[in-house]
Amino acid sequence: MTHSFKYPSRRSFLAATAGVLAAPAILRNSRAFAANPTLRVGHVSPRTGPLAGFAEADDFVLGAIQEAFSAGLENNGKIWSVEIVSKDSQSNPNRAAEVAADLILSDEVDIIVAASTPDTVNPVADQAEINEVPCITTDCPWQPYFFGRNGVPGQGFQWTYHFFWGLEDVIAAFLDMWGGAGVNKTVGGLFPNDADGNAWGDRELGLPKPLAAAGYALTDPGRYQPLSDDFSNYINAFKEAGCEIVTGNMIPPDFATFWAQAAQQGFSPRIVTIGKALLFPSVIESLGDRGDGLSSEVWWSPAHPFSSSLTGASAKQLAEGYSEVSGRPWTQPIGFKHALFEVVADVVRRSQDLEDPEANIAAIAETNLDTIVGTLNWADGPINNVTKTPLVAGQWQKEGDAYDLKIVANAHAPEIPLTGELKLL
Repeated sequence: MTHSFKYPSRRSFLAATAGVLAAPAILRNSRAFAANPTLRVGHVSPRTGPLAGFAEADDFVLGAIQEAFSAGLENNGKIWSVEIVSKDSQSNPNRAAEVAADLILSDEVDIIVAASTPDTVNPVADQAEINEVPCITTDCPWQPYFFGRNGVPGQGFQWTYHFFWGLEDVIAAFLDMWGGAGVNKTVGGLFPNDADGNAWGDRELGLPKPLAAAGYALTDPGRYQPLSDDFSNYINAFKEAGCEIVTGNMIPPDFATFWAQAAQQGFSPRIVTIGKALLFPSVIESLGDRGDGLSSEVWWSPAHPFSSSLTGASAKQLAEGYSEVSGRPWTQPIGFKHALFEVVADVVRRSQDLEDPEANIAAIAETNLDTIVGTLNWADGPINNVTKTPLVAGQWQKEGDAYDLKIVANAHAPEIPLTGELKLL
């Protein structure tokens, strides 16, 4: 099938999305909206708060999806309109649970989707499971999603399905990147006392065992409280241990505090690879020249060789479309937010009965779809309710006045091409 899809101009995009931050944003298909039966989709995302970088492109993604859905979707010979109700989690797990409950109980959504770290994904999925509403989530490693919700291997969940990579993938990508760097195998760990940090630092399921097996000595001074204003104890411990690599999982404000204090206290590691905090160009730009050479996992980029099942757009076209209408660099969550609605569209087309939640969850479970983030197939996951997407590692390198995220390690996903080489700090 040939798809044709045109992104809105910057002017029309800005005009259309000017009021989207007013919660909740309700995106309706304008064509024949009242004439068709309507499927309501709830969407939860951290538009404000310390995780807002994950939602920076939400207006763009939702606007493009609204356009793609504007003529309706066919199910069993009938055209259905799709209405998206989007709410802000405010980067707060309690708020995420509250708005998810509102979407389910007040807005009466038929399917709920959510993204952006366990702080949003887990409480939304828990509300969906309790209220028996089909739920699709992403942008959270599968271990904090599954085990953070007390999932039982072999049993899993009934109403909630997730796609993303796992801690085993991010560890493998980091080790691949560090392996040829020629630095000492001494690593300092920065793990917050939150769902992500506790998963990444877990002695059994997180980084410690694989790092030890690969010959790395990890210095882990323990969990710090998110939004901490003093990392002196961590910096001193890393200096004493001679750490040449720093890794962990942090929110952007915490990394900014740590990195400023590291400079003040004379700690100069050769490699700094941090999950979550270093995903976004806005964060790197805010660090000035101190952003050059920082590294992170790369889940999605314009170099990824995938296309949308919904619009036919390649990863490169989707990323460039965002930059064209927003005037901003592309961000990794764009592809995964888009893919959520690829799955929704695919489920709408395949469900035996869109008015039956059990038919809809059965359609989700049977998904086997090539998307803009890779193939999603829940029959082929590492554990119940989870399917994985490929992961590589990248480094921010300054080119002129702008930063570019170069893919510098791809041993575990060779289909995603390298775009640069690792440089030491």
